Amino acid sequence: MAEQREFICVTCPVGCSIEALVEGQELIEMRGQACGRGEHFVQEELTDPRRMLTTTVRVRGGTLPLVPVRSSAPLPQHLLMEVARALRQVELEAPVQEHQVVLENVFDTQVDIVTSRPLNAA
Repeated sequence: MAEQREFICVTCPVGCSIEALVEGQELIEMRGQACGRGEHFVQEELTDPRRMLTTTVRVRGGTLPLVPVRSSAPLPQHLLMEVARALRQVELEAPVQEHQVVLENVFDTQVDIVTSRPLNAA
């Protein structure tokens, strides 16, 4: 049975509101997208939703107590909280380099968690 669903596309800053008719994981019809990326976004949302993860991790001996980190690519959405829990256990030693790998191939996703900026030792 087909159902009407609404998606907010996060592919670009426009944030199109897309109305889609879907049946299970199949996209039947859609409208509201301003560009061709909207269809790809909705299809991915139906079959394998992914999101970038941004957060912070603790730093011992740094000029600041935390350093921002991000995923190197979008992660499967169902793993976001699990990755965030794993990052709560991480404590880096200063100095920290920008793009330093914090967790490599996190949960076998081929995605690394990397630092977003350098941080000097205190």
